[in-house]
Amino acid sequence: MIGRLNHVAIAVPDLAAACAQYRDTLGANVGAPQDEPDHGVTVVFITLPNTKIELLHPLGDGSPIAGFLEKNPAGGIHHICYEVDDILAARDRLLAAGARVLGTGEPKIGAHGKPVLFLHPKDFTGTLVELEQV
Repeated sequence: MIGRLNHVAIAVPDLAAACAQYRDTLGANVGAPQDEPDHGVTVVFITLPNTKIELLHPLGDGSPIAGFLEKNPAGGIHHICYEVDDILAARDRLLAAGARVLGTGEPKIGAHGKPVLFLHPKDFTGTLVELEQV
């Protein structure tokens, strides 16, 4: 059901410093910040030959990333994202298997302009999983 690893998302307390570290220290191709108000985050994608890194920074007072950073002030891995061909079929299969889909269960449009869903970390060895339709 799952396909390629699309990205690993890292919550960061200082977006500019994290971008500089990836660009200047690691020599990575760092994209421009983009605000995602529906998700309460500002994201920056770092393109690697085999996947992407997504830097997440809180946007607005209700940002779920703000809560994550309160518990993890230095930042850290927030979630991993896998690609799926059909997000509704994947959702239905997961629900039938007993997995929990976060939110309403209806896909939202993610930072790549494609439908996404998040799966409860307690169902996936403590890892928040995002599915993105490709």
